[in-house]
Amino acid sequence: MSAPASEAKRFLSPVERVSEVLFGLVMTLSITGTLSIVSGGREEIRTMILSVIGCNIAWGIIDALLYLLGVIAERGREIALYNGFKGTRDVEGSRVAIAEALPSGIVEALQPSDLDQISRRLRDHPGPPLAHRFRREDLLGALGVCFLVVFSCVPVLLPFFFMADPLVALRASNAAAVVMMFLGGYSLGLYAGLSKVWTGLAMVVLGVAMVGLTIVLGG
Repeated sequence: MSAPASEAKRFLSPVERVSEVLFGLVMTLSITGTLSIVSGGREEIRTMILSVIGCNIAWGIIDALLYLLGVIAERGREIALYNGFKGTRDVEGSRVAIAEALPSGIVEALQPSDLDQISRRLRDHPGPPLAHRFRREDLLGALGVCFLVVFSCVPVLLPFFFMADPLVALRASNAAAVVMMFLGGYSLGLYAGLSKVWTGLAMVVLGVAMVGLTIVLGG
């Protein structure tokens, strides 16, 4: 619950970054995946590009606002846990309150004396900051969310600017999206200690399935 730990936690994690890129790709492919642009002219392609950019900007802003809402909710939960700990006077109750705030893997590695030491340090701590105050890293995180959602569409749209044949451009666009999904899954596997190649392939399958579902449901 210290300030440095909380600040480090608020920057976008690899999971958050990959998730936002994947979300932006799904939004993009749900529009470029409509085959009507193949039989259309440059005007139809221009309309499609503007639709993709507008959609991703809108969802980027929405995702950024939801990110800030999550920041407030998470910080409020921290304060509730801290206040619950402060309101506990017996030793066993303090241990339970601390254990609830820690990941289960860490709790299993701690001894009761370790929890008691944490308890003594927390009672001398001034407590977490107010929940309704945004910090600089919160706003940077929200900006990063918006940026990732919006600019994830750029590699997918580039073929339509440089290729005259809409069908070839669509195939190149889909290939770029698949590569981005794979790289996102690869980095996620690297972060989580999973098989990088298989996680990358799983991300491709998941992304394609999400795009297909979005198109089928009219998204």
